Amino acid sequence: MEEHKTCQERVKEQCRGRIEDLEKLWKAYQEGEEDRHSEELGCFCEYGLSFDYVAPDTFHDQDTGYFRYQLSWGGPSEEFRFYGAGYSPPNIIEFWLLDWNDGACEVLTGDDRRLLLEIFEFFEEVGSVQAEYDKAVEC
Repeated sequence: MEEHKTCQERVKEQCRGRIEDLEKLWKAYQEGEEDRHSEELGCFCEYGLSFDYVAPDTFHDQDTGYFRYQLSWGGPSEEFRFYGAGYSPPNIIEFWLLDWNDGACEVLTGDDRRLLLEIFEFFEEVGSVQAEYDKAVEC
């Protein structure tokens, strides 16, 4: 029987897989060719589950707010977190793998970071960044 790997042991591979998916979907979206993409991945605008703002102190020991691009939920959950001041462009982007009382993150750099910055800019252009920030801070 195969031993269950921790999130720390899986996070790099999971992050790489999500980045590869997003690279394909983002390129197809930008080129207007989403209808030619694989049925397995669908299209960029349907790939993630949600984009929202997690206000400071939402969770225990979480003093910094962040935007969350959640890709999956349950065991395991996968999400990208964008950290910055308010709703300004993020200065740190992390991929998180969370699985039943276990979690690990990978800080994005280089081309991976640039890709996620472009995606964040997309969310900003369509009004999601401002709307989700406003919704979270009104509560």
